[in-house]
Amino acid sequence: MSVQEEVLEELLTQTEETRQNEIVVFNDDVNTFDYVIEMLMNTCDHDPLQAEQCTMLIHYKGKCAVKTGDYDDLEPRCSALLEAGLSAEIQ
Repeated sequence: MSVQEEVLEELLTQTEETRQNEIVVFNDDVNTFDYVIEMLMNTCDHDPLQAEQCTMLIHYKGKCAVKTGDYDDLEPRCSALLEAGLSAEIQ
């Protein structure tokens, strides 16, 4: 195996090991901007500016990754977003 192939294999292994899950929130025609902002601040510990920016991305791009981390941390947060009426999933 060449040095280049070894380095590529090592990088791929590191990427797979360090890859974290993320909560993705999708746009809908039901919830208001203010409501989504409030939910992101409450469930994902966003500050107001971060929540507003994510909400804009959700609206204009159709979705936004709002929180990354370990699955065990994300699962209750995603459940709270779903219970609040938002469309979200862990990817």
